[in-house]
Amino acid sequence: MRPDTMPFSRLRHAWQQRRYSTGQCAGIAFVFLWFFIGGIAHFVATETEASIVPPYIPWAVQAVIISGVFELLGAFGILLPATRRYAGIGLFLLTLAVTPAHIYMLQEPQRFPVPLWALWLRLPIQAALLWLIVWCTWLPRRKA
Repeated sequence: MRPDTMPFSRLRHAWQQRRYSTGQCAGIAFVFLWFFIGGIAHFVATETEASIVPPYIPWAVQAVIISGVFELLGAFGILLPATRRYAGIGLFLLTLAVTPAHIYMLQEPQRFPVPLWALWLRLPIQAALLWLIVWCTWLPRRKA
């Protein structure tokens, strides 16, 4: 068997030719886990997730299910170089789309069993997550 046809040789070659820095690869792993776990939560704790949907958004449960599907699609999409940029765009927009839920929780903190400081902390974490999505999916490392 030729060395280039051995199992995983193409994967190893792709890794060696990667355009992403080690930090960006770690960012991709973090973003994957964030949205994979979050996407699963949409199906495991659907009613809890639906409770944070602002009342002016109709069909809260359906919105939770749909956003959970998109979180999972985006999580898997960033793992593939061919779809990484598009998945990054989708996850960026999805992260912006859930902002009303975060704001609603801040406006009605007594309705949620979460400390107020944690609700406030979500906003800068969300901003950092947006930056991380952009950095690890849209901006490949420049070669020197």
